[in-house]
Amino acid sequence: MRHRKDKRKCGWIALANNVLFSSYAKLPAGTVSVEVFHVMALVVVVDINTGKIIDAECTLSTRLSERFTASLLRGRNLADIQELVQEIAVVYQGNTKKTIIAAVRSLHDKYVKFLRDQEKQEGNG
Repeated sequence: MRHRKDKRKCGWIALANNVLFSSYAKLPAGTVSVEVFHVMALVVVVDINTGKIIDAECTLSTRLSERFTASLLRGRNLADIQELVQEIAVVYQGNTKKTIIAAVRSLHDKYVKFLRDQEKQEGNG
Protein backbone atom coordinates (compact mmCIF):
# COMPACT_ATOMS: atom_id res chain seq x y z
CA MET A 1 0.00 0.00 0.00
CA ARG A 2 1.29 3.48 -0.77
CA HIS A 3 1.64 5.83 2.18
CA ARG A 4 1.86 9.59 2.43
CA LYS A 5 4.99 11.02 3.96
CA ASP A 6 4.94 12.93 7.24
CA LYS A 7 1.43 11.99 8.28
CA ARG A 8 2.04 13.24 11.83
CA LYS A 9 2.61 16.77 10.53
CA CYS A 10 -0.94 16.70 9.16
CA GLY A 11 -2.29 15.83 12.61
CA TRP A 12 -3.54 12.41 11.53
CA ILE A 13 -4.19 10.01 14.36
CA ALA A 14 -4.80 6.98 12.18
CA LEU A 15 -2.02 4.62 11.24
CA ALA A 16 -1.11 4.01 7.61
CA ASN A 17 -2.94 0.70 7.65
CA ASN A 18 -6.29 2.21 8.62
CA VAL A 19 -8.72 2.90 5.80
CA LEU A 20 -12.10 4.67 5.96
CA PHE A 21 -15.08 3.11 4.18
CA SER A 22 -18.55 4.63 3.87
CA SER A 23 -21.87 3.21 2.86
CA TYR A 24 -25.42 4.48 2.47
CA ALA A 25 -28.71 2.65 2.67
CA LYS A 26 -32.33 3.70 2.25
CA LEU A 27 -34.26 4.17 5.48
CA PRO A 28 -37.74 2.65 5.90
CA ALA A 29 -40.75 4.90 5.32
CA GLY A 30 -42.61 6.11 8.37
CA THR A 31 -39.56 6.41 10.62
CA VAL A 32 -38.19 9.55 12.22
CA SER A 33 -34.81 8.82 10.66
CA VAL A 34 -36.18 9.00 7.11
CA GLU A 35 -37.78 12.36 7.84
CA VAL A 36 -34.46 13.76 9.06
CA PHE A 37 -31.82 12.00 6.94
CA HIS A 38 -33.59 10.23 4.00
CA VAL A 39 -30.72 7.69 3.96
CA MET A 40 -28.49 6.23 6.64
CA ALA A 41 -24.79 6.85 6.36
CA LEU A 42 -22.50 4.25 7.91
CA VAL A 43 -18.79 5.03 8.14
CA VAL A 44 -16.09 2.76 9.52
CA VAL A 45 -12.33 2.85 9.91
CA VAL A 46 -10.80 -0.57 9.27
CA ASP A 47 -7.33 -1.93 9.94
CA ILE A 48 -6.73 -3.18 6.44
CA ASN A 49 -4.23 -5.85 7.56
CA THR A 50 -6.65 -7.56 9.94
CA GLY A 51 -10.13 -6.45 8.82
CA LYS A 52 -10.84 -5.20 12.36
CA ILE A 53 -13.24 -2.26 12.58
CA ILE A 54 -11.41 0.39 14.62
CA ASP A 55 -14.23 2.93 14.77
CA ALA A 56 -17.74 3.39 13.42
CA GLU A 57 -20.41 6.07 13.13
CA CYS A 58 -23.85 6.22 11.57
CA THR A 59 -26.78 8.59 11.13
CA LEU A 60 -29.93 7.50 12.91
CA SER A 61 -32.66 9.46 14.68
CA THR A 62 -31.35 8.99 18.24
CA ARG A 63 -27.88 9.10 19.70
CA LEU A 64 -28.58 5.87 21.58
CA SER A 65 -29.29 3.94 18.37
CA GLU A 66 -26.20 5.49 16.75
CA ARG A 67 -23.99 4.53 19.73
CA PHE A 68 -25.49 1.04 19.92
CA THR A 69 -24.90 0.41 16.22
CA ALA A 70 -21.33 1.71 16.44
CA SER A 71 -20.65 -0.50 19.46
CA LEU A 72 -21.90 -3.54 17.53
CA LEU A 73 -19.32 -2.87 14.83
CA ARG A 74 -16.25 -1.72 16.78
CA GLY A 75 -13.74 -4.50 17.28
CA ARG A 76 -15.49 -6.83 14.82
CA ASN A 77 -13.93 -8.16 11.65
CA LEU A 78 -15.44 -6.80 8.44
CA ALA A 79 -14.36 -9.97 6.64
CA ASP A 80 -16.70 -12.06 8.85
CA ILE A 81 -19.82 -10.64 7.23
CA GLN A 82 -22.17 -13.54 7.98
CA GLU A 83 -21.38 -13.52 11.70
CA LEU A 84 -21.74 -9.75 11.85
CA VAL A 85 -25.09 -9.76 10.01
CA GLN A 86 -26.42 -12.56 12.23
CA GLU A 87 -25.54 -10.66 15.39
CA ILE A 88 -27.17 -7.46 14.14
CA ALA A 89 -30.29 -9.42 13.19
CA VAL A 90 -30.57 -10.78 16.73
CA VAL A 91 -29.65 -7.80 18.91
CA TYR A 92 -30.94 -4.85 16.87
CA GLN A 93 -34.73 -4.90 16.99
CA GLY A 94 -35.34 -1.36 15.72
CA ASN A 95 -37.15 -0.40 12.52
CA THR A 96 -33.85 0.28 10.74
CA LYS A 97 -32.41 -3.24 11.19
CA LYS A 98 -32.61 -4.10 7.47
CA THR A 99 -31.09 -0.73 6.60
CA ILE A 100 -28.12 -1.31 8.90
CA ILE A 101 -27.59 -4.81 7.52
CA ALA A 102 -27.70 -3.51 3.93
CA ALA A 103 -25.14 -0.81 4.78
CA VAL A 104 -22.85 -3.34 6.51
CA ARG A 105 -23.04 -5.65 3.48
CA SER A 106 -22.13 -2.71 1.23
CA LEU A 107 -19.15 -1.88 3.47
CA HIS A 108 -18.01 -5.49 3.23
CA ASP A 109 -18.23 -5.38 -0.57
CA LYS A 110 -16.16 -2.18 -0.66
CA TYR A 111 -13.61 -3.72 1.71
CA VAL A 112 -13.24 -6.84 -0.47
CA LYS A 113 -12.91 -4.71 -3.61
CA PHE A 114 -10.27 -2.54 -1.93
CA LEU A 115 -8.22 -5.62 -1.00
CA ARG A 116 -8.46 -6.98 -4.57
CA ASP A 117 -7.43 -3.61 -6.02
CA GLN A 118 -4.46 -3.43 -3.64
CA GLU A 119 -3.35 -6.92 -4.66
CA LYS A 120 -3.55 -5.93 -8.34
CA GLN A 121 -1.54 -2.76 -7.69
CA GLU A 122 1.13 -4.67 -5.81
CA GLY A 123 1.28 -7.24 -8.61
CA ASN A 124 1.76 -4.48 -11.20
CA GLY A 125 4.19 -2.41 -9.12
